[in-house]
Amino acid sequence: MIKIKNEKELNYYIEKYKLNNIFEKDIKKYMELHFFKKGEHIYRCDENINYFYFLVKGRAKVYTISKNGKALLLRFYKPCEIIGDIEIIQEIEKERNKFYSCNVESLDNTIWIGISFDNMKKHVKDDIKFLKYISKSLAYKLCQLGNSSVLNLLYPLENRLASYILALTYDTNSNKDIIEIEMCKLKDIAELLGSSYRHLLRTINALSDKKIIERKRNYIKILDGKKLEDLAGDIYK
Repeated sequence: MIKIKNEKELNYYIEKYKLNNIFEKDIKKYMELHFFKKGEHIYRCDENINYFYFLVKGRAKVYTISKNGKALLLRFYKPCEIIGDIEIIQEIEKERNKFYSCNVESLDNTIWIGISFDNMKKHVKDDIKFLKYISKSLAYKLCQLGNSSVLNLLYPLENRLASYILALTYDTNSNKDIIEIEMCKLKDIAELLGSSYRHLLRTINALSDKKIIERKRNYIKILDGKKLEDLAGDIYK
């Protein structure tokens, strides 16, 4: 994580997403801009967390890891979603530290507005306007979690893979038709999508046979974005 010392850029995102409107008082002086590079974790399950975050640029994925070590993709985050809301409400503490319940990882280079948990507790913990805002956020996440659970169980891997590939195209600084996927990471992707490695390979080959994607050694090229979007639908959104 890199802290960005740029007040003009901070003001731009505050104004763009009307963040001051969700608080009863101006807390801009407690806001910080944080940059996370692609693949970097913002939160890790059961690790200390120090900031409440608004995602203001880029996209992140949220996944959980079960006790048997298996990972499962829950959903993707886009601007201007928040993380840390559950922890603020529950005030999860252990030896005076707070822990996050899932993993949040940058899909591309992301920018977040962070407010330290100490400042959140001091200045907005009892802010009725803010509490209403995160109550709506929690209700939305609850609905999305239910949808994700159903989709992971009922949707074929072909649909889930299409959604995942499209999510990886979000970085506007890259060629949206070419997705770099290291072959060694396919096992991780299979796990995230609740599949076996072999089933994932068969599904990639099936999409290739349909001329929807083209698989190369270290990347996947999208040949028919419309068909891929049709397959993806609203999965993981």
